[in-house]
Amino acid sequence: MLRKQELFQRRRKRTRARLHKLSSGRPRLSVFRSGKHIYAQVIDDKHGAVITAASSLEKEARSEMKNGANKQAAGRVGKTIAERTLAAGVKEVVFDRGAYKYHGRVKALAEAARESGLNF
Repeated sequence: MLRKQELFQRRRKRTRARLHKLSSGRPRLSVFRSGKHIYAQVIDDKHGAVITAASSLEKEARSEMKNGANKQAAGRVGKTIAERTLAAGVKEVVFDRGAYKYHGRVKALAEAARESGLNF
């Protein structure tokens, strides 16, 4: 029987393989969700470099919200990552939800990024 972590890794690998086929050279917006915070990075896989990053751990984000692990924090991180990515000159990305369901905090982050002008 597979352990919980192994199943998580398999789902993540399956998602990344599908995104690799669909990306057509676009960078990916990768989301990591922990119990206390949420993180987002825009990664250029061709060069293996992070273009921009944002998280609920940042000083300006922490001052505005009580908790880094709710939908409000995820929306704030989504808005921040979209602004930074657009400032870096990237308008289109592929959304990499990892092994997480498109629900709750992950969905809130994605919708906030879309509203701020990022296309995916």
